[in-house]
Amino acid sequence: MIWTSAAEFWAMGGYAEFVWGSMGVSAALLALEVLLTRLGRRQALDAVCEAMEAQAQDVQDEQARLRASPGAARMNPWSPGAST
Repeated sequence: MIWTSAAEFWAMGGYAEFVWGSMGVSAALLALEVLLTRLGRRQALDAVCEAMEAQAQDVQDEQARLRASPGAARMNPWSPGAST
């Protein structure tokens, strides 16, 4: 199409409601997609960090338990001097 004025361009040959409405809905949906993707990424990263922290705490607890128990070297096959 060739428009002779800006008003004709914005009118879109009488279909401005449909053209600009669909453009607005598309822009809104794209913005929503970006927002939801960012939120999902943040939630996934938080879940991974939480799992890593829980695992590190479990390892620390296990190490403390092994150090505190008598005969820990005999019960832990990975410690130096453990009897097999």
